[in-house]
Amino acid sequence: MIIPHVPTDRLGSDWFHSSGLTADQALEARQRYGPNDIVEAVQHPWWALARDTARDPMIWFFAGTSALYGVVGQVAEAATLLGAIVPLVLMDVFLHRRTQASTEGLKSRLASRATVVRDGVPIEVAARDVVPGDLVTVMTGETFPADGIVLTGADLQIDESSLTGESYPVRKHPLIAPAHADDEARIGHEQWVFAGTRLLTGRASVVVAYTGGESIYGQIVRSAKGSAQTRTPLQQAIQGLVIALTAAALVLCAILVIVRLRQGHGWLDATISAVTLATAALPEEFPVVFAFFLGVGVYRLARSGALVRRAVSVENIGRVSCICSDKTGTITEGHLRLAHLVPIDAIDGARLLTVAAAASRRESGDPLDTAIFVRVDEDRIPGAAIPERIATFPFTEDRKRETAIQRDEGGQIAYTKGAAEVVLSLVSSSPADRQRWVDQVSALAESGHKVIACAWQPLHAWTGAEPASDFRLAGLLGFEDPVRDGVAAAVAACQAAGIRVIIVTGDHPVTARAIARDIGLGGAAPMVMSGDEMQVAIDQGESAQLRRVHVIARAAPAQKLALVRALQERGEIVAVTGDGVNDVPALQAADIGIAMGERGTRSAREVSAIVLLDDNFRTIVQAIAEGRQLFRNLQLSFQYILEIHIPLVITAALIPLAGYPLLYLPTHIVWLEMLIHPTALLVFQGLPSPDRFGPIDRSRTVRFFSRSEWLLIVVVGSLVTVLVTAGYVRSFEAGDVDHGRAMALAVLTLSSAVITAALSRLRTTASRVIVAGTIGLSLVLTQVQPLAAALHLEPLHADDWAIAGIGSLLVGILPLLFDYARSRRHHAGGGGHDEGDRAL
Repeated sequence: MIIPHVPTDRLGSDWFHSSGLTADQALEARQRYGPNDIVEAVQHPWWALARDTARDPMIWFFAGTSALYGVVGQVAEAATLLGAIVPLVLMDVFLHRRTQASTEGLKSRLASRATVVRDGVPIEVAARDVVPGDLVTVMTGETFPADGIVLTGADLQIDESSLTGESYPVRKHPLIAPAHADDEARIGHEQWVFAGTRLLTGRASVVVAYTGGESIYGQIVRSAKGSAQTRTPLQQAIQGLVIALTAAALVLCAILVIVRLRQGHGWLDATISAVTLATAALPEEFPVVFAFFLGVGVYRLARSGALVRRAVSVENIGRVSCICSDKTGTITEGHLRLAHLVPIDAIDGARLLTVAAAASRRESGDPLDTAIFVRVDEDRIPGAAIPERIATFPFTEDRKRETAIQRDEGGQIAYTKGAAEVVLSLVSSSPADRQRWVDQVSALAESGHKVIACAWQPLHAWTGAEPASDFRLAGLLGFEDPVRDGVAAAVAACQAAGIRVIIVTGDHPVTARAIARDIGLGGAAPMVMSGDEMQVAIDQGESAQLRRVHVIARAAPAQKLALVRALQERGEIVAVTGDGVNDVPALQAADIGIAMGERGTRSAREVSAIVLLDDNFRTIVQAIAEGRQLFRNLQLSFQYILEIHIPLVITAALIPLAGYPLLYLPTHIVWLEMLIHPTALLVFQGLPSPDRFGPIDRSRTVRFFSRSEWLLIVVVGSLVTVLVTAGYVRSFEAGDVDHGRAMALAVLTLSSAVITAALSRLRTTASRVIVAGTIGLSLVLTQVQPLAAALHLEPLHADDWAIAGIGSLLVGILPLLFDYARSRRHHAGGGGHDEGDRAL
């Protein structure tokens, strides 16, 4: 975390000896710096919501088209389009509420009341009335109302997880001497406390330096509120496709009306022709299918342990090319474990644990003490029954050790544990022996362990002071935050798929490098950069270094946000994991923000698109695989719709324009829509995921289909158009328009069944049922005389069905040949893909 400057201009020259403000001074500071409002109230939220929603052009498009259907009496179509407006409005409402909820979540972390010294008397005031220069008293369990400097306090431990995301307590101690009287003076992190953090132990007296938006918390809130919510590339692509198809349909309808009138058919025929064409041509399936598939995606990702809060993230999760992941709790388990006991030769591990337990406190809240007593309980060490404790010298940053004096049968015994270099300096040993233990400490530290040493000594004449020499070394303890099961395999899967993984952590570079090695990230020598080094590289325009980096250590919140933006500028689709308030800006800026469900703050969850229910990195990779397959399924559904809609629309317009009677009557359109909608919605959404990732599209400029896929769609659609037209004309010229319509519908419905089979490979029950049902329904409605007569059709002959069947099979071969050629090209290129094959 960045250490703030000391604002000596607002604190005064004698702030180190502050005894609080007078009421007049507090009023003046309030007028100068404003209230301590980190989260501002939203003015007229419903009006803002309505204004944002009204800016969505898709809503106006569907409303206008629905009105058009209502005017011409197509009630069912009008209701369908009105229904399609509902998810769009709900999505806009959610995006608006998400920003409001995130700021409310940020506010929930703040203190509501504070105890300040005014006119020499401690009083309780609203937290928003705290001003710079106030002397604030914070008790155990209370939250700091603003950023400030600790003046008095002992054994202070602070929960800074709301800012840093790290769950371990942070020790603080008072400032010993005043800083230099200049604006650039800095004080160490151990003397600063921050708004939104909580005091775990002790009692602190703090002089307030920054309030409101100038606090670290306030800066994060402003970053969160400033992040605009834009439409995703897929939404924009669908919107563009729908608008283009709608415009083309309206133009065709206008041309058809004019031509039919010039052909002498009259206004009624022209109107029916135009409405029939509009019913077939208007692409209402696309938003309906899109909304349905997103719902399916939300369900499938939830089964994988990823709770989707923003449905459109199902799109981006499958396109992720880079994951910026927290270490603690995501890649690791998030809690310390005593993994290594290194006792001296004269004792065993049980005795070493006894010494460690004697120098620890079971209820201290210190994660090291907790890990020690967990191991003691697991190993059932008798040393857990500690004799009477006479005195305790708790850990402090300057002493870096904790000492306990215990009563013993022969007197007293002193036990101490702490930083290895400190404890070793208290032990009487030869230089060679000490160097051997220093080497042991280095070896454990380089493998990613937190190392402490333990020692003891009998006290024959204790003076009451903490012993500072003549200790006997008991050994070393090595603590680790274990890597979660399956993370290494998940990282390997990402690397094989071309997905970059970057660990972003506040830990020491040595520890972060060891974890990266453990999970196979970067091989034997992962590239590690500090947050400061990364920031310098970005500021100097040298972000190309980010291509090779595996770990960003000692990263501050602003630096995490800068990393995300730099990666996006380089064309990456970035997923970011986070759990603290400090992660909020990066989570919002990312293409996919992923919050931790078990240990994440409410603020992090509110601004994230996805919440991991198990906080496991492996779940992220599973979600990416599910997202990719889901998007591929959506793409297959849209491909089917286009390959059937192209001939439907063209023949509905071309046949009447050529002077023939209408090819499709309204009942035929209803029949076809009853086939197209279930096929598009049910067949493709359930297709299973592949065993491995597919190729990544790193382009941020989305094309709905690749050029080769568009070519396939056009060729298939054109072939079906030719077959439908030829079948109709052949039968009509024989003198029977109903027979011609039956032939056209047979070709179109059989082509629909064959295309469905080719795209789905009949891998699911739904696909097999739909294909069989399509063929069976076509036979029944065409060949059963009463039904055919009601539909203005004439039963077909055997040669008609043979022609329709052979033509449909030719249509189905094309997608199969395309997939075969693409797989051969990918195999020959080692799994890569060229520009012409790039898809969304």
